[in-house]
Amino acid sequence: MGSSAKKKKDKKKDFQKPSLKVGKARHKPANFTDTSFKSKCENAESVTTSYDAADSCSAIVLNQQSLATTAPSATSQFSHHLSLLTSRTESQRRDSLSYLTTAILTRPTNAPLQQPVSVLLPKILPLTLDGSHGVRLQLLKLLRALPTSDVADHVEQVLLYIRAGITHLAADIRSSTLDILMWALDRCGNALVSCAGGWVKALKSLIAMQGWPLESTPAAWSSGKASFFKPGSDGKVMVKNLNTLAFLLRVGFEHHLQQENKGCTNHGFPLTDTGLHAVSKRSDCFAYLNLFGPSQDEGTQIYEDKEDRQRIFQQRFRASIERGLEAAKQEGGETGRAAASVQRAISEGMNDLAEAD
Repeated sequence: MGSSAKKKKDKKKDFQKPSLKVGKARHKPANFTDTSFKSKCENAESVTTSYDAADSCSAIVLNQQSLATTAPSATSQFSHHLSLLTSRTESQRRDSLSYLTTAILTRPTNAPLQQPVSVLLPKILPLTLDGSHGVRLQLLKLLRALPTSDVADHVEQVLLYIRAGITHLAADIRSSTLDILMWALDRCGNALVSCAGGWVKALKSLIAMQGWPLESTPAAWSSGKASFFKPGSDGKVMVKNLNTLAFLLRVGFEHHLQQENKGCTNHGFPLTDTGLHAVSKRSDCFAYLNLFGPSQDEGTQIYEDKEDRQRIFQQRFRASIERGLEAAKQEGGETGRAAASVQRAISEGMNDLAEAD
């Protein structure tokens, strides 16, 4: 069949009358569109509505927020944003942390927190290992807004996530975790170095981050020598780690007994040094006895006194740290200055121990 005959046949189709049969439906035109389907409009902030597309009436989508006559309370909003910290969206986690920080800072002076710290910390501390720098930065702002007295009672839980962040593979997460450790040492440093395993585990984590072996043998140092000056962010993390180690040593080698009982005044003989004999204000002042806890080794022991911390530091860490500091000083620059700061902290903190010996 030629092309002209085919065109004539196609034109005849437009003028042919379709044959109708009894009991059979009419033939649908070529441009027929099926409108019998039903669609659903699903939205987190909308009411689910179904409608027939063939109908001429249009669907009305209502907003759920417009259905309530009363606004949610501040406590319910606080709990809602606290639950959004596990969201998969980075911006949602950051915005929720920002809302929690603002809510805590703007509360009345003598008003308690919307949620106790025992509820807040298990929700916010896992964000220490968050992959977003903005989320970790907002987390640090939230931690700084918490009351110091409430955080001191949960410092063991804070130290657990700090150790996990310090040993992380990502350099930016290690750097952010060092900022959290500096905050913990500044706010509740005595509680951190006096809790179970706080002094030894914190030192182990910082030393491991530097790449210094705990053994002072030449074989250990020749096989695992650390490279201090690294290009990029890794070198900055090493310098920050040395500054954090110096601050940790200063806090650990400081007497805190007079600060705890500073409200006790001396009235002369026979009430001399009343503060030294008063009951401590800590809630767990006899925790070092470990009356009901599991057996503790040297790493999980409570070193509440300065002398105990000096003794364990002298036995296990001093030789390794001083050897690593000698290698760091040879690098010069920021690394050398940070190493000199650590050396001064050791000399000042261990001076009275050397005199007693």
